[in-house]
Amino acid sequence: MKITQILNNNVALVKRGGHEIIVVSKGIGVRKKKGQSIEEKDIEKLYILDSYDMLDHFSYLLAHSDAEDILLVQRIITEAENTLGITASDSLVLTLLDHIDYVIKRAEKQQFIKSPLYWDVKRFYPKYFDAGLIALQMIREQKKVQIPDDEAVALALHFINMVEEFNGNKDIRLKEINAISDIISIIEKHFRMVLDENSINYIRFFTHLQYFVQRIFEGHIFETKDNSFRLYKQISQTYPSEFEAVQKIKKYIKSQYRSDISHDEEVYLMIHLHRVTERLEIR
Repeated sequence: MKITQILNNNVALVKRGGHEIIVVSKGIGVRKKKGQSIEEKDIEKLYILDSYDMLDHFSYLLAHSDAEDILLVQRIITEAENTLGITASDSLVLTLLDHIDYVIKRAEKQQFIKSPLYWDVKRFYPKYFDAGLIALQMIREQKKVQIPDDEAVALALHFINMVEEFNGNKDIRLKEINAISDIISIIEKHFRMVLDENSINYIRFFTHLQYFVQRIFEGHIFETKDNSFRLYKQISQTYPSEFEAVQKIKKYIKSQYRSDISHDEEVYLMIHLHRVTERLEIR
């Protein structure tokens, strides 16, 4: 592979198969010059990007990044891959490098942003949130800066988005997070209580909500069976407060997503709501 540009002592652009790629090789800027070749065995890491805009942006970023920061990102990625069982893309590595550079600049100015998604990500993606906290602690230790836990949310979202983008459903997953969060908010306001996220009934209810919201976005709502209306009336009369809450959820689904829910879905929701709220105290 022929070197087309030296970016810094450890990073260069090389030509391979008609495409330019970014390579990391310790001391390449000292050992090599533009136009010379480098063997693959001498390359520690290479990044293949899918557009010239990304190539230009990250080439500049790598050229102006400290070698220790590049190693930090690689350690963060390795930790996340082991913890979450994922395989990081090249773009994620470089995006994290960009993000960390931005965080450090804000930390120096004490410009911290409270994330509106803090509780949603912590609740819906606990493993990813924990991975974000681990990454944040690694940044704190190496850069010797104090950064609030809210910054772990952005790091967690990088991991989430990478996985969902790979699966082809990144946008849908983010919509599902918002929908579930809104539904839980409707429930807590209606019953004037905070749901116990550690209870078995909550975990069951949350799982039901996940599948419920997924069916809405996929257009696979349960159909009402001919003999189920009697049960619907019975449950509605037995649990009037749960029925009122479900009607609020139903109105929300209709206004936000132009989707109806069946009587069978309402029955399931009422039963789950009764279980998850019956032992909680009013605020």
